[in-house]
Amino acid sequence: MKQNIDTILFDLDGTLVNTYELILQSFLYTFHQFGFDELKREDCYKFIGPTLYESFSSVAPDKAEEMIHYYRTFNKKHHDKLVREFPGVLETIDTLSKQGYKLGVVSTKVREMVFKALDKTNLTPYFPVVITLDEVEKAKPDPEPLNKAMHLLGAKPESTLMVGDSYHDILGAKNSGTGSVGVAWTIQGTDYLKKYNPDFLIHDMRDLLAIVGVK
Repeated sequence: MKQNIDTILFDLDGTLVNTYELILQSFLYTFHQFGFDELKREDCYKFIGPTLYESFSSVAPDKAEEMIHYYRTFNKKHHDKLVREFPGVLETIDTLSKQGYKLGVVSTKVREMVFKALDKTNLTPYFPVVITLDEVEKAKPDPEPLNKAMHLLGAKPESTLMVGDSYHDILGAKNSGTGSVGVAWTIQGTDYLKKYNPDFLIHDMRDLLAIVGVK
């Protein structure tokens, strides 16, 4: 597989960018506003990965849209204070870019917030293709977002890796025929990711370089 990979797709939250604290605070704030104080910090871990609509619908289907509005307002207000890239990310992405790899981001967030995070962490110039919730009918793990990214990059599934921190990323890779890389810094723990059998599991983003054969 090493010598065949020429394209790498990345999830954003929890993979490239550490938005965990921002996400958890946004959920807790929103749940408090709607009287769901029984939901604690660790209860929100399972909401990292799915779309906001999926997450809020699982708690209060009739209030999901309103809750999304509260969440996004809080999230946007506190974004720049709480967001930063994970260790080794900028170095790894820069190396891959200079080596000629085709790079893309595939996220379940809306476009505005994806670029807000990429801009904040100086990653925007490295990703000519960014697929967000605004560009697709169905989010990961449906293959549509990955397929769209590969189409725009001129990539084939057999020469592409998807890197992510949740089952949406691993299953999205399997559903679209790409290789999958799970990141051990997922807030849900490595045992959680291992259940979905990623092709690789990395403990630092720089480990990705060895997988694709970059010295």
